[in-house]
Amino acid sequence: MIKGLFKYAFMQNAFMAAILASIVCGIIGTIITQKKLVSMSGGIAHASFGGIGLGYLLGIEPIIGGLLFSVLASLGISTIKRKTNTYSDTLIGIFWSFGMALGILFIALTPGYPPDMTSYLFGDILTVSSLYVKIMAVLSFIIIFSIASIFNYWRGYLFDEEFMETLGVNTLALEYILFVLISLSIVILIKVVGIILVIALLTIPPAISKLFTYNLKKMMLLSTLVGAVFSIMGLFISYQYNIPSGATIILLSVIGYFIASFISKMIDKRIE
Repeated sequence: MIKGLFKYAFMQNAFMAAILASIVCGIIGTIITQKKLVSMSGGIAHASFGGIGLGYLLGIEPIIGGLLFSVLASLGISTIKRKTNTYSDTLIGIFWSFGMALGILFIALTPGYPPDMTSYLFGDILTVSSLYVKIMAVLSFIIIFSIASIFNYWRGYLFDEEFMETLGVNTLALEYILFVLISLSIVILIKVVGIILVIALLTIPPAISKLFTYNLKKMMLLSTLVGAVFSIMGLFISYQYNIPSGATIILLSVIGYFIASFISKMIDKRIE
């Protein structure tokens, strides 16, 4: 039966999207949780809605607009934070609400019938197009190359930023690169689980992997594997029972976290 499903192009696209999303979750999700940038990522995700609305208004691929807005939001938050005394949470809230408000406005101004935004807000992996898969593949390659090529610098930046500065490493440049990579990751995941749930998919697999290892490379690999399992399971369950794919993936991830947490505690007790 499963083999039969892959004769459909939309299932092939959905499967590829699940794999690519898992890789992104494993790499960027681990960095986000280690660097405590979860709320920042949430603000960037919601700010991207303004770009999606602009895409509809201009008649271009909405995800391109979402990418533009998410990158501008991430760099804007970082720059304003450094140049003013404004708290990060305040800036995140401002960009969060500004992006959502712009998105609603642009969609209202779009000629004709208003577009259905459900797949962008809540995700629908079964509607991922071939073009979107190609965009995901390119962005995933950029993310993998950016992290793998200077992995030791990233590891030092995550665990001791001040020490890296004393070694002469430009940590400001690393920060800007990281925020851009977070923006790319969010764009990749929007059609998989949606703007509302994207943070859950970025944080739950790394949280599970952290229960079993503190090695950064192992955490990324385990997070990727965990994300792939939940995403693919959610894909087939949502198709089989005709239920929202994004919510299904996240619910499986949450259940998986509690099971993993229980297993981790049992292992610790045996070791003691």
